[in-house]
Amino acid sequence: MTHPRMFDDGDPYLARVRHLCLTFPEAEEKVSHGRPTFRAAKVFTVYGGGTKGNASERTRYDHSLLLLPDAGERIALEQDPRSFVPAYYGPAGWIGWNLAHDGTTADEVDWAEVFELVDASYRALAPPRLLRELELTELSPSAFATGPDGPETLG
Repeated sequence: MTHPRMFDDGDPYLARVRHLCLTFPEAEEKVSHGRPTFRAAKVFTVYGGGTKGNASERTRYDHSLLLLPDAGERIALEQDPRSFVPAYYGPAGWIGWNLAHDGTTADEVDWAEVFELVDASYRALAPPRLLRELELTELSPSAFATGPDGPETLG
């Protein structure tokens, strides 16, 4: 079954998410179920999602990430208003993170914070070989504090 495409390549949030996720060792993007997923052996981030329920109860979060948080941070993250329990992934411990909460634009998102969330998800799901490779990189939250073309980003 072919799923409808549920994203726009011109989406400024997605541009930043791509830039961030594809800097991780062996990360690649693949569209699955109509949404961009970022994987390195296993999926570590999904762009866009929503809650589960009947049609009147579901909420779509088109500018969001689905990721597996660090277990020690999970409870605090769940208390944040940007967080939601995503359909299908939620029972496996994943959270949804609404990048556009309260009208936040892509330029206003704290991308260093998003890096930390993606980094935790990558570390939870990547095989040991890729974790060793990650330790040799100079990836850090400050590298993503500005936009994909900003002075602090990795080229």
